[in-house]
Amino acid sequence: MRLDAIEVVTLFVEDIGAAKAFYQKVFNPEVLGEDEASALLKFSGAMINLLRASQAPMLVTPSPVGAADSGPRMLFTVRVDDVDAAYAELQGKGVTFLNGPINRPWGRRTATFADPAGHAWELAQVIG
Repeated sequence: MRLDAIEVVTLFVEDIGAAKAFYQKVFNPEVLGEDEASALLKFSGAMINLLRASQAPMLVTPSPVGAADSGPRMLFTVRVDDVDAAYAELQGKGVTFLNGPINRPWGRRTATFADPAGHAWELAQVIG
């Protein structure tokens, strides 16, 4: 039995409508189903269900890592060809970034933003 394929990530959010609108604006996923308690969004290779750590602080700064109501407890990474171009495009859509673009010592250029529920998303480009 293989246990290495993530099919769905469930994010706990307070406001389904605001979260769904944010994801549609940023990523434009297909909405597979929704009701008052959830929205299932299809991304390439996985789905996100909107329903409700030692290296983490450097990735989500200036937000703290801690209890669910005090800052991000999870970081999603989306690989892109050009972080600066993706950063500019999302800023044009009104997305506010936590940090970046910045070159990281592990060979990535990154920029991080959060969704309305505080989940952190990192854009990452392979460099040098």
